[in-house]
Amino acid sequence: MEKSKKGIIIFSTAYLPFIGGAELAVQEITSRIHEYQFFLITARMDRKIPKAEHVGSVLVYRVGVGIPFFDKALSPILALFKARRIMKKYSIHALWGIMASYASVAPILLKLFHLNKNIPFLLTLQEGDSEDHIAHARFGLISYTWRRALRSADHVQVISTYLGSRAKAYGYQGAMSVIPNGVDGNLFKEKKTKKEKKKIIITTSRLVEKNGVDILIRAFVLVKKEIKDARLYIVGDGACKKDLEKLASNLGVKDHVDFVGEIPFNQVPAYLSRAHVFVRMSRSEGLGTAFLEAMTVGLPVIASRVGGIPDFLTHEKTGLYAKNNDAEDVAKHIIRLLTDEKLYDNLSRNGKALVREKYSWDDIASRMNKIFNRIGAKTSQ
Repeated sequence: MEKSKKGIIIFSTAYLPFIGGAELAVQEITSRIHEYQFFLITARMDRKIPKAEHVGSVLVYRVGVGIPFFDKALSPILALFKARRIMKKYSIHALWGIMASYASVAPILLKLFHLNKNIPFLLTLQEGDSEDHIAHARFGLISYTWRRALRSADHVQVISTYLGSRAKAYGYQGAMSVIPNGVDGNLFKEKKTKKEKKKIIITTSRLVEKNGVDILIRAFVLVKKEIKDARLYIVGDGACKKDLEKLASNLGVKDHVDFVGEIPFNQVPAYLSRAHVFVRMSRSEGLGTAFLEAMTVGLPVIASRVGGIPDFLTHEKTGLYAKNNDAEDVAKHIIRLLTDEKLYDNLSRNGKALVREKYSWDDIASRMNKIFNRIGAKTSQ
């Protein structure tokens, strides 16, 4: 690492090879910013993964013994000690916490015990959990962590206006920037791949309650009655998979629903390109990057009006809203899209244009770099 460059220490409970929206955002942003050197501290969670390695432009340190539960629980303390060692060796410009989670407790503790050398703390909020979950889950510990993290932060970056409002509701009154996640336009682009002859409805989702895949399956039953050649692709895995498979079987559509499972991220565009409509009836959503990925390849999208989705979805302009937990309304909108060619083409064209204009990783990385520069080096060595 170049000692002449100022460093930024990133605290992220998970990181590659474990991939999610937050981890992907860190990778995309850091790969485009060259004036800082990045150190990332994360829970190890797997003994087969190296304790330290370069992942792209980031030097990753994994703390713990390789057992997920213990590594997550211990990561605040282990990350604190690892950060202190990095701070002694390098000139650190900022501490960057990715979500108000386990690893981000470390910079809170550094500030609480006056061990942070006045280095500013940037907190990124990416959470897609429901307000009820954050307020009450784990005996209120998540809510407490949110309040402590926001109280400690010198600057908060949120990926949607909704999360900005939530941060203020938890008492944050400081500097804030709304900078969304982006889409890799080189990976997610409209391909010349032939659409399936059957009418393919697709969702790419973790199979958890908040993503509303159960509502989509119930809606699909109604769609099948009107559009005989319709088929449903469910791409993703999660705790609800068996229940969802059972639901599809009980409703008589098991043979028309493909549970694709979890696939490598770089294969997602190929599945999207074969489909006709993207649907996710989220019960909560921090932003909804999966919708933006679908829009990039030209798929019209149907969503519920929750969380950060209104930042990019305008009804009948860049997508369609259906009533949440209402399978009949979802089915009505799917059928409408599959039978109204003019509406379909308008939503496809407008969605692609919106993502090109507002969700480029190059632009997002540039905006994040301005935050890093602006929060300044308050370091007093």
